[in-house]
Amino acid sequence: MCGRYANTKSGEELGRYFEADEVDAVAMPPSWNIAPTQQVPIVVDRLPKDDPEGVPSRFVTSARWSLVPRFAKELVSKYPTFNARSETVAEKASFKSSLVRSRAILPADGYYEWHTVEGADGKPVKTPHWIHDPVEGELAFAGLYSWWRPPVAEGAAPGPWMLTATMLTRAAHGPAASIHDRAPVMLPRETWDDWLDPTIEGDEALVEMIVSESDQVLERLQLHAVAPLRGDGPELIRPLG
Repeated sequence: MCGRYANTKSGEELGRYFEADEVDAVAMPPSWNIAPTQQVPIVVDRLPKDDPEGVPSRFVTSARWSLVPRFAKELVSKYPTFNARSETVAEKASFKSSLVRSRAILPADGYYEWHTVEGADGKPVKTPHWIHDPVEGELAFAGLYSWWRPPVAEGAAPGPWMLTATMLTRAAHGPAASIHDRAPVMLPRETWDDWLDPTIEGDEALVEMIVSESDQVLERLQLHAVAPLRGDGPELIRPLG
């Protein structure tokens, strides 16, 4: 799983990197300690509102990191939805409708994972590690999104729609597998278009394809231990020692 990551690039920088047609005006301050339920940048392809058969355009905006399906009656779920397992995403009610045509990229500088060992007293000792791509310098996590708003009480005005998102995970591979058994699904550049294209119906086969293609990204990752995550700032990713 991935429960903390970093993004320090502005919307404009992400727009250039992901070749977006439009960047939302929502401010995206840099963060080295993004946590579930916070607002995060996402990249989506969307069809013209007045022409569902038209050409998709790429859009950088922000979403709440923890997907809320449209049928949910409450914002907060008893089950975590900031990650979606790639092995079951096509089956789970919370995610399967988004997989069909509401797929996204969650950009990241890198992410954190914790290596757990048994201490001298028999209790688990967890050490966070910073994991990043030294080649591209930017990670593109495969994600899903969903629009949600609270149920409307009789006679009340409807509340605003909220954009929410999750990232897909897979069995770990490459250097990061030495510290944890799961990892985000990371998209190489050549898979961005197929993953984001809303005219392509997302299914288990598409997920299997991107998981397989993500091997090449996971194989080149580098990692190092860092101090416990407290606060927010570039010091969080500095190597221990």
